[in-house]
Order: sequence, then structure tokens, then C-alpha cells
Amino acid sequence: MRKKIALIGGGQIGQILAMLAAQKEMGDIVVLDIPDYVNPVKGKALDLMEMAPHGNYDAEITGTSDYKDIAGADICIITAGKPRQAGMTREDLLTTYIKIISDVAKGIKENAPDAFCIVLTNPLDAMVYTFHQITGFPKNQVIGMAGTLDTARYRSFLAMELNVSVADIAGTVLGGHGPTMVPLPRLTTVGGVPLTDIADQDLIDRVVDRTRKAGTEIVQLFGKGSAFFSPAWSAIVIAESYLKDKRRVLPGAALCEGEYGINGLFLGVPCLISAKGVEKILQITLAEDEKARLAATLEAVQKTVDECKTYF
Repeated sequence: MRKKIALIGGGQIGQILAMLAAQKEMGDIVVLDIPDYVNPVKGKALDLMEMAPHGNYDAEITGTSDYKDIAGADICIITAGKPRQAGMTREDLLTTYIKIISDVAKGIKENAPDAFCIVLTNPLDAMVYTFHQITGFPKNQVIGMAGTLDTARYRSFLAMELNVSVADIAGTVLGGHGPTMVPLPRLTTVGGVPLTDIADQDLIDRVVDRTRKAGTEIVQLFGKGSAFFSPAWSAIVIAESYLKDKRRVLPGAALCEGEYGINGLFLGVPCLISAKGVEKILQITLAEDEKARLAATLEAVQKTVDECKTYF
């Protein structure tokens, strides 16, 4: 039997997720959205089915507004939310998002309690925390996409600056999904060569700053809405590692219970993603300045989480 993939939210990210999952033949796909939007979602699903002969993939793709239709899903990817507009922070949308993520969590808990869940809804670190609290799922069953996207942006910006292939850049980004995130230039390599050996500090600082502001940069360019191509692909990378047991080490917002001195919060850390879900969090020995930056991002995440706690 094919795997079953439930996409909660059929907007820009959701429709790209559906297309990528179909092209990769990851399984059959159910796209769920609110009743007011169900016909457009059904239309997108049908459009993707009609693309299959040229896309050369076999998958059943359907749209729905009924959580019963996600029953038995192997994986749920949550993108449901409200578009972010220029000048609006992730925290500005907190009240609306709490309501959305609460409804999603209840729907998944009731109908797909065994699914591995990837949360993309912003403010990411607080939303994945809220989702976990409401579902009560084991910690290995829930992850926030954050770090995989942040690292992709970091690698992309370095490739642009250095005029090299992104394939040769290896690095990671820790911390919250926002301006306090912690890229790690000290551990970044370009074709195995340490970044610090081939790039001056001005270039590194420029890339780090742009990475931290990457989401806002796109929002300002769009004027309305936020990124959708790169978040969708970042979620697919995590989903594929789980569904195919690829055992990739990917940065994601995982529940820390002592790792990095953090307890009870979801924060961007390197994770081993296997058929077990978040099988393991890998710990990096950080320099003192990196520890200080991680403490700052932890404080920012804790603040937003504390705000969320007042709603449930």
C-alpha cells in the first residue's frame, strides 16, 4: 500500500507540497482546508491529477474539509495559518494562530493519532509547542520545520556571495525561527574547506544577518504573504527522510529535554530523522559566543511560548 500524506492547509505552501509529494511519488495525498476554501482545494487536487500523465507519477490526490478523510495518515504536514503581511511580525498573528493550531491539533489527534507531524505554522517554535501540548503526542512524533529552511537560506546566501555551488556548502543554523536564530560559520565548510579560511568576516557577517532577516526580506518583496517554495521543499526533505527511513541529520524544532541545557521547549537543533521520527537530537560543542547567542534565542522563544500558555 502507498503511504498516506495529509496536508493541513491548501494555500500556497500546501499546493506546492502536494505537487512535490506527487512528483516524488511519496504516497497518496489528502489536502485539507476550511469549508469556505474546500472547492479551490478540490480544484487544485484535480488539477494535479490531470498533470500526472506529463508529470509521470501515480498518486491519488484529493481535497477535503473533513478531518475524517485524513484517517490513517502516515504523516501530517501543517501549514494552516494566515498570510503574513509587510510590517507584521509572527507574534502579531499569535491569537489567530493559536485558534488555528488548536483546531488542527484536535483534528489530527482524533483522526490520525499515529502520524508523524511536521509543523510549519508561524510563529513556528511556539506553534509546534502548542500543537505538542494539545495532542500529547510523543516527542519523536512532532517536529517544527524551521531549521531546515533557515539552513537552506544560509547555504543559498553563501553560495551567492562566494559564487560556488550550494551542493558544496555544509552548515547548520540553531535556535528559534526568527531574527535571533544562530547560524554557525565556525562549523561551515565549502567543499570541505572551512568557511573561515576562504571568506572574510564582513562577508560572513553579511550572510548571517541576511539569513536572520530572510523571511522578512521576502515578505517585504511580496508586499502580502510570505515564502512558499522554500518552506515547502524544506518540509518535503523532512517528510521524505521519515517515510523512506533515509536517516538524514536535519535541523528542526524538536523538543529538548536537557540537550543544550534546554528543558521543555521546541528549538532548532540537529535531528536524526528516521522511520522512528525524531530519533535523536545531536549535540554540538558550542563556543562561548555561540552559547550566548543560543541563550538569547531561547529567551525569545520562551517569551512567545509563555504568551501562548495564556490561551490553553
